[in-house]
Amino acid sequence: MKMLNAAIIGGGAIHRCHVNALRQMPGVTLRALVDIDSEAGLKLAMTYHCRFYQDYREMLLDEEIDVVHICTPHFEHKKMILAALAAGKHVFCEKPVGMSGSDVAEINEAVENASGKLGVCYQNRLNPTSQRIRHELADGSSGTMLSIKAVLTWSRAGSYYTQSPWRGRFATEGGSLLINQAIHTLDLMQWFAGGVTRLKGVVDCGELAELTEAEDSAMATLHFTNGARGLFYASNCHTTDSPLLLEIHCENSTLQLCDNALWRIRNGERTKLVSDASPDGIAKSYWGQGHQHAISSFYTALHHPGKANYIDIHEAGKSLKIVEAIYRSSQIRQWIDINR
Repeated sequence: MKMLNAAIIGGGAIHRCHVNALRQMPGVTLRALVDIDSEAGLKLAMTYHCRFYQDYREMLLDEEIDVVHICTPHFEHKKMILAALAAGKHVFCEKPVGMSGSDVAEINEAVENASGKLGVCYQNRLNPTSQRIRHELADGSSGTMLSIKAVLTWSRAGSYYTQSPWRGRFATEGGSLLINQAIHTLDLMQWFAGGVTRLKGVVDCGELAELTEAEDSAMATLHFTNGARGLFYASNCHTTDSPLLLEIHCENSTLQLCDNALWRIRNGERTKLVSDASPDGIAKSYWGQGHQHAISSFYTALHHPGKANYIDIHEAGKSLKIVEAIYRSSQIRQWIDINR
C-alpha cells in the first residue's frame, strides 16, 4: 500500500473531523495544513507535526502532496477543486461541491480530464441508520414507498454569523439554511427514493433576518422518481439542535428515524433496528460518525481503485440541484421540474 500524503485547506471547526479520520487510517499521513490566518494555522500545524502554508497555491506546488482536503467557505470550493485537480492531486471536499449547477458542470468537466479523483463529503449517507434504511427498502418487505417526511430544526444565531461573515450570504455561501444545514436531509430523501422529479418550495427569513440575507426556514413538497411524495421542513430558528426526524411510510411498514435511532413500525409493533449514537461520545449526536467513514471510503478507492465507493461529482450535484429548485420555486411560486 502506497503511503498517501494529505493536506487540509482550512483550519475552521470542521477540519478536526478530517484530522481525526486521517489519524485512524493506515497508509495516510497528514503532511500539511493551509490557512490564511498565519498565526492560528501555524499553531495548528505545530500541533499536528505537519507543514504549514498560508497560500493553498503554494501547497499545490508541493509534489509530495497526493490528496487535498477542502474545508473552506463555500465560495472557495470550486476554484480550489479546479486548481488541485489541475495540479494532479486527488480532492476530498466538504459539501456543497459548488454553489450552483453551472459550478457542478464546470467541475465535472475538470474531473473528466483529470488524473485525480474528487470525493464530496455527504457523510450522513454512511450513518448506521441511513445504511439500514437502504437495506430495509431494498429487501422489499416494506412494500411500495408512499411518502417521506423530514423535519430538521437546529439553532444558528449570533456568533455563528458574526464570527464568520461569509455565512448567510448568497455571494459567499450560496444561500443559508438549505445549502448548508438542510442539504444533507434533502440528499438523504432523494437517495432513499431514487431522485426527485419535481417540487414546490418556499423559503423565508424571520427570526434571523438581522443576521442573514438568506433564508432561516424552508419547506417543500417533493415528487420522487419512485412515485412517492416528500414533505420537507427545516429551520435554524430553534433554540437547540434537535436530531433529524425522518419518517418513511410504506405499504407494509413505517421506518422512523427519531432521537438518532431507527425504528420499524409494522402490524402495531415498534422495533428498534439501529442507533447512530457515538460510542465514544466525541461526535455531535446530530452529526453522527459519518465523516470518518466517508473519508475512509475515499481513501479505500485511492488505494484500491476496484473498490470505489464514495460520493462523486454526479451524486454531489443531485442535492444541489434540489436546493436550487427550491430557491427558484419560492421566487416564482410554481412547481419546478427537475431533470432526471
